[in-house]
Amino acid sequence: MCTIRRFTLAALAISIASFNAAAATPDDSAPLGKLPRWVQPLAYQLDFRVDPHQPEYSGNATIDIELKQAADHLWLHGHDLSVSKVTLTDSSKKIYTAEYKVAAKKEGVATLEFGQTLPAGRYSVMLEYSAPFNQQLEGVYKVNSQGEPYVITQMEAISARYAFPGFDEPAFKTPFTLSLAVPENQVAVANTRQVREQKLADGWRKLSFATTKPLPTYLVAFAVGPWDVVNGPEIPATQWRPHATPLRGITPKGEGQRIKPALAETPAIIAALEDYFGFGYPFDKLDLLAAPDFAAGAMENPGLVTFRDYLMLLDANSPAHNVRSSFNVNAHELAHQWFGDTVTMPWWDDLWLNEAFATWMQSKITQQLHPEYRADLELIGGANYAMQNDSLVSVRRIRQPITGNGDIETAFDGITYQKGAAVLNMFERYLGADTFRKGVRAYIKQHQFSSATADDLIAALTKASGKDERLAKAMQSFLDQAGVPLVDTALSWENGKAVLHLKQQRYLPLGSTGEAKRLWGIPVCVRYSLAGGNAKTQCELLDQEQGQMVLQGASASSWYMPNADAAGYYRFNMAHNDLARLTDNIDKLPDTEQLAYADAINAGFGRGDLDAAAVLAAAPRLAKSDTREVVTALIPTLKWLSKYEVRSDTQRVRLTELARKLYLPQLQKLGYQRRVNESQDDALLRAALADFLALDIKLPEVRHALLVQGKQALLPNADGRLNLDAANPDLLRSVLAVSMQDDDSNAIDVLIKALGATSEPAQRMAMLAGLGSATAAGNAERARNLALDPRVKIGEMSTLLRASREDGEGRDAMWKWFTANYVQLIKRSGEMSGSRLPGLVAGDSCSQGEADRLTAFFQPLLEHLPGAERGLAQTREQTLLCTALRDKQNPEAILR
Repeated sequence: MCTIRRFTLAALAISIASFNAAAATPDDSAPLGKLPRWVQPLAYQLDFRVDPHQPEYSGNATIDIELKQAADHLWLHGHDLSVSKVTLTDSSKKIYTAEYKVAAKKEGVATLEFGQTLPAGRYSVMLEYSAPFNQQLEGVYKVNSQGEPYVITQMEAISARYAFPGFDEPAFKTPFTLSLAVPENQVAVANTRQVREQKLADGWRKLSFATTKPLPTYLVAFAVGPWDVVNGPEIPATQWRPHATPLRGITPKGEGQRIKPALAETPAIIAALEDYFGFGYPFDKLDLLAAPDFAAGAMENPGLVTFRDYLMLLDANSPAHNVRSSFNVNAHELAHQWFGDTVTMPWWDDLWLNEAFATWMQSKITQQLHPEYRADLELIGGANYAMQNDSLVSVRRIRQPITGNGDIETAFDGITYQKGAAVLNMFERYLGADTFRKGVRAYIKQHQFSSATADDLIAALTKASGKDERLAKAMQSFLDQAGVPLVDTALSWENGKAVLHLKQQRYLPLGSTGEAKRLWGIPVCVRYSLAGGNAKTQCELLDQEQGQMVLQGASASSWYMPNADAAGYYRFNMAHNDLARLTDNIDKLPDTEQLAYADAINAGFGRGDLDAAAVLAAAPRLAKSDTREVVTALIPTLKWLSKYEVRSDTQRVRLTELARKLYLPQLQKLGYQRRVNESQDDALLRAALADFLALDIKLPEVRHALLVQGKQALLPNADGRLNLDAANPDLLRSVLAVSMQDDDSNAIDVLIKALGATSEPAQRMAMLAGLGSATAAGNAERARNLALDPRVKIGEMSTLLRASREDGEGRDAMWKWFTANYVQLIKRSGEMSGSRLPGLVAGDSCSQGEADRLTAFFQPLLEHLPGAERGLAQTREQTLLCTALRDKQNPEAILR
């Protein structure tokens, strides 16, 4: 009787457990946003078999998971994967078979169906699969360079699902253990050090790599090909990192020597970053890889940072812009090793925590190690650039809700990078550099190797500063709403005191449909003059619609700058007399504030408060500066006037003569060739002035000087290659553009023929920009057709097409070509799809008709182009704003 009773109770318990398990089995549909959290990945073992000479690769992904509840299936990501076998092994080593099914092909969502309900617990999931090498620079992709195939990875943002099945979201941080089986003649690298090598049959070998720190899927990286591997200077131990770290350069075959300049700069960047964060470089080695083709500028994969080749392959003939960009981008990507890699955002709405911090930190490191690069001015220029886009009603917030894959793709923009960096810079100024760093260090230490949100960072900064919720609300006001604050200022003398009255609203350009009433918590800092010629700075947090500051020691005749050091992310609009006093004293302002003054002129023009005459009056004051960024600050508005506002020969002559007077003497002083030991700034100024005067203003004397270089550059050497080194490398793009437009010879035939034989990345970019600048109808069409030609790499297509739109025969011809070829264009390049495509083909449009045809064409495509909805909205709005401004302006003001 007792035996029977025990059996019955046991059977009853099993029955109840089975019933509960079945009841708890999720009854859900394919998740198109975040994956459900009832499955957690714990670790990955990824084994790849890769031969770059083949069209596909194979893999074996073993994922340790935890089922937090009983289930008969789970959701994961996988895109274009042919999965041949799936098994699950439980903690008692029992093996279950499962079936992989595609659930949402467009989003790359799949399901594993178990065929039965499995209880909660830990399992090991093994998937065997194969996949084609991606053709759009995503996931695991293949490119050819000088006849050799290379395999490279790019997983961010959501492309790891093309490479292997897994949980492709940033919050799922786990260790990864990789191995690569490759032919014996191939070099393979990955995130971590190689720890084993095993010879396989048929001339293959298996390379095993150390297990990574916890990483999200988008940071997994490897590369296979006939790479050159160059040992760089070892990164020496520091107080934050007690051991030395190996440093290497990875380049296409034969290019190893050219990565040495970038390697030489790297140890100092790492040391400076460690000192700032108080936290040692956290990974076991560092490789910098120059990719023959790459969709982004660079990618911060820990231990294996990948770059566009022109950023890493440098020599004496490299353009100054590339040399400077090499350092800046390297500093940016290495800053990511802390912000993004060590601490990761849990979801893409906080992408700014990665990119804004890396942009801001890059500026700080560059200013420290290369003060001559004037990274402080670059940061301000980036903020001014972001403000242009941030003035749109259709603009996204820094911390934008993510509702689908298209929103993820559109998050990589100037709002995330430049606006985010400017906001960080503003609040660092408000809190003080030491206090700000204290908060950042606490944030990194608290959340190392895990994920954190913007609120976590704000909490750390609030605690470090001892501030109250007012600070948190101020920062959130810039993160959680779009737009640029406009601070109206007026100085008055009241009861023996200088009182500065402040009022805030949203900056909106002429023609905008936006609502101006909006509040931010703005740290307003003002510099003003004192008796005796000195100046003083005073700051207040303006978090109401109106406020005031008593400027201690100021007089009724004091001048003031409403954005001291240009550190604030806001624009200002001064009372007329106040602006006049500031203008009279502009030479007393530091370079940073002269850039803020220039932005105020540009913004006032865009708002319709200032006309062309005001811009032309301000230009000479800035053009006489000794600082490149100040000299060129109004050139964008002068370009706009030249393109859209000039309507008569008299107006054209006036604008041409002003440009000749302001900028030609400086260009002639610099000359058209490099000088011995000249500064990079001189080289960059020469390039900017030559480009503006030759291609926008079309000064005959400048075009002639460039054409002389072009004739020499287009002559073949003894080996049949073009003599491109005969031209100043800093001017090569402009030289080839003028040659395409003015030369009666067969320049287009020469360049197209040479393109296939030229591998030097900077020269290729100049050649493509030159080709895109063709003005003769037949030549322009031939140039655009190259975008569909395999001689042009996918990552180079936008350079060609953007030049064709901007410098070529015109927007209508570009539009006609695009509408005839868009299917092939989209099929070839995923990079130019979605949000970027409307702007690429119609970004400088300026009429109601162009806005309407853009909408009519793209509206039916939105369902098939993730991110295109926002790209269409912004390009259309920019077009209509340009139209409104053009119609408002009086062209005769150019003559005043």
